[in-house]
Amino acid sequence: MAESYDLGRKGEEEAAKYLAGKGYRILCRNWKSGRLEVDIIAENEEFMIFAEVKTRSADCLVDPAGAVTAGKQKSLILAAERYIKRNSIDKDSRFDIISVIRKGCHYRIEHIENAYYPGLK
Repeated sequence: MAESYDLGRKGEEEAAKYLAGKGYRILCRNWKSGRLEVDIIAENEEFMIFAEVKTRSADCLVDPAGAVTAGKQKSLILAAERYIKRNSIDKDSRFDIISVIRKGCHYRIEHIENAYYPGLK
Protein backbone atom coordinates (compact mmCIF):
# COMPACT_ATOMS: atom_id res chain seq x y z
CA MET A 1 0.00 0.00 0.00
CA ALA A 2 2.78 2.45 0.88
CA GLU A 3 4.49 1.83 -2.47
CA SER A 4 1.25 2.61 -4.33
CA TYR A 5 0.74 5.77 -2.26
CA ASP A 6 4.32 6.91 -2.94
CA LEU A 7 3.91 6.24 -6.66
CA GLY A 8 0.72 8.31 -6.70
CA ARG A 9 2.32 11.23 -4.85
CA LYS A 10 5.33 11.20 -7.16
CA GLY A 11 3.01 11.12 -10.16
CA GLU A 12 1.14 14.16 -8.84
CA GLU A 13 4.47 15.98 -8.39
CA GLU A 14 5.46 15.17 -11.98
CA ALA A 15 2.04 16.27 -13.26
CA ALA A 16 2.27 19.60 -11.38
CA LYS A 17 5.77 20.21 -12.80
CA TYR A 18 4.48 19.38 -16.27
CA LEU A 19 1.58 21.85 -15.99
CA ALA A 20 3.81 24.58 -14.55
CA GLY A 21 6.21 24.02 -17.45
CA LYS A 22 3.32 24.63 -19.86
CA GLY A 23 2.60 27.97 -18.18
CA TYR A 24 -0.24 26.92 -15.89
CA ARG A 25 -0.40 28.48 -12.45
CA ILE A 26 -0.85 25.78 -9.80
CA LEU A 27 -3.37 27.03 -7.22
CA CYS A 28 -3.87 23.93 -5.06
CA ARG A 29 -2.80 20.34 -4.79
CA ASN A 30 -4.95 17.74 -3.06
CA TRP A 31 -7.72 20.25 -2.34
CA LYS A 32 -10.39 18.74 -0.10
CA SER A 33 -13.98 19.53 0.70
CA GLY A 34 -15.37 16.92 3.04
CA ARG A 35 -14.75 13.57 1.39
CA LEU A 36 -14.19 15.11 -2.04
CA GLU A 37 -10.70 15.80 -3.37
CA VAL A 38 -9.15 17.32 -6.48
CA ASP A 39 -5.55 16.35 -7.22
CA ILE A 40 -4.53 19.60 -8.93
CA ILE A 41 -6.36 22.89 -9.37
CA ALA A 42 -4.62 25.22 -11.80
CA GLU A 43 -5.41 28.05 -14.15
CA ASN A 44 -4.29 29.53 -17.41
CA GLU A 45 -5.49 32.65 -19.19
CA GLU A 46 -8.77 31.04 -20.23
CA PHE A 47 -9.72 28.33 -17.74
CA MET A 48 -9.77 27.01 -14.22
CA ILE A 49 -8.42 23.48 -14.59
CA PHE A 50 -9.48 20.67 -12.30
CA ALA A 51 -7.12 17.79 -12.97
CA GLU A 52 -7.29 14.19 -11.85
CA VAL A 53 -3.90 12.49 -11.90
CA LYS A 54 -3.60 8.74 -12.39
CA THR A 55 -0.17 7.17 -12.03
CA ARG A 56 0.77 3.63 -12.99
CA SER A 57 3.93 1.59 -13.51
CA ALA A 58 4.84 0.74 -17.10
CA ASP A 59 4.00 -2.92 -16.48
CA CYS A 60 0.37 -2.10 -15.68
CA LEU A 61 -1.98 -3.34 -18.40
CA VAL A 62 -4.77 -0.83 -17.72
CA ASP A 63 -4.81 2.68 -19.18
CA PRO A 64 -4.62 5.08 -16.21
CA ALA A 65 -7.18 7.48 -17.71
CA GLY A 66 -9.70 4.63 -17.77
CA ALA A 67 -9.65 4.61 -13.98
CA VAL A 68 -11.52 7.92 -13.93
CA THR A 69 -14.99 6.40 -13.80
CA ALA A 70 -18.31 8.21 -14.22
CA GLY A 71 -18.68 8.18 -10.42
CA LYS A 72 -15.24 9.75 -9.97
CA GLN A 73 -16.08 12.37 -12.59
CA LYS A 74 -19.26 13.25 -10.72
CA SER A 75 -17.30 13.65 -7.47
CA LEU A 76 -14.73 15.88 -9.18
CA ILE A 77 -17.45 18.05 -10.71
CA LEU A 78 -19.08 18.49 -7.30
CA ALA A 79 -15.73 19.36 -5.72
CA ALA A 80 -15.07 21.88 -8.49
CA GLU A 81 -18.46 23.49 -7.91
CA ARG A 82 -17.63 23.88 -4.22
CA TYR A 83 -14.20 25.35 -4.96
CA ILE A 84 -15.65 27.83 -7.45
CA LYS A 85 -18.39 28.91 -5.05
CA ARG A 86 -16.07 29.28 -2.02
CA ASN A 87 -13.55 31.30 -3.99
CA SER A 88 -16.01 33.37 -6.07
CA ILE A 89 -14.40 32.25 -9.33
CA ASP A 90 -15.77 33.83 -12.49
CA LYS A 91 -13.89 31.87 -15.11
CA ASP A 92 -14.79 28.93 -17.33
CA SER A 93 -13.76 25.52 -15.97
CA ARG A 94 -12.19 22.53 -17.62
CA PHE A 95 -11.77 18.97 -16.40
CA ASP A 96 -8.51 17.28 -17.41
CA ILE A 97 -6.99 13.88 -16.80
CA ILE A 98 -3.24 13.52 -16.51
CA SER A 99 -1.87 10.01 -16.90
CA VAL A 100 1.61 9.42 -15.54
CA ILE A 101 3.44 6.22 -16.48
CA ARG A 102 6.61 5.36 -14.58
CA LYS A 103 9.26 3.24 -16.22
CA GLY A 104 12.26 2.92 -13.95
CA CYS A 105 13.05 6.46 -12.88
CA HIS A 106 11.49 8.06 -15.99
CA TYR A 107 7.94 9.37 -16.28
CA ARG A 108 5.79 9.69 -19.40
CA ILE A 109 2.91 12.13 -19.12
CA GLU A 110 -0.26 12.20 -21.20
CA HIS A 111 -2.46 15.25 -20.67
CA ILE A 112 -6.07 14.94 -21.80
CA GLU A 113 -7.64 18.39 -21.87
CA ASN A 114 -11.45 18.58 -21.61
CA ALA A 115 -11.51 14.87 -20.77
CA TYR A 116 -15.16 15.09 -19.70
CA TYR A 117 -17.86 17.68 -19.22
CA PRO A 118 -20.32 18.38 -16.42
CA GLY A 119 -23.73 17.03 -17.34
CA LEU A 120 -26.91 19.05 -17.28
CA LYS A 121 -28.72 18.96 -13.96
